[in-house]
Amino acid sequence: MVQLIVGKKGKGKTKQLLDKVNGAIKAAEGNIVYLDKSSKHMYELNNKVRLIDVSGYPIKNADEFIGFVCGIVSQDHDLQEMYLDSFLKNAKLEGKDITDALHQLKEISEAYKINFVLSVSMDKEEIPAEFQDDIIIAL
Repeated sequence: MVQLIVGKKGKGKTKQLLDKVNGAIKAAEGNIVYLDKSSKHMYELNNKVRLIDVSGYPIKNADEFIGFVCGIVSQDHDLQEMYLDSFLKNAKLEGKDITDALHQLKEISEAYKINFVLSVSMDKEEIPAEFQDDIIIAL
């Protein structure tokens, strides 16, 4: 399953995402990974959540970002959930169409039974129509 937290920059998406990940850790039976553009939120995350600072890796486009996600998935057979903060920035999709990347994440989710929760700096109306049902929070 792919779930979206949407809203323009500065609306509070990261706080919602952090609350969601810290709430999920209580019921989690598997591992949880949090991808971010820095390690700034390290101390706001439960210590059972693995934080990965994406900025430390040479990702040039959305395909490379999806490959990066697949690498994480391939190394952790107990992975249950992934939280992707600053999705547009980390996936190099700022100002671009996100449809293909979301389709790929859905395929990964279904194939490996991993839930993805993304914070996306776009208004609800800007999200492609086929993903409107995946929006869990619109700010």
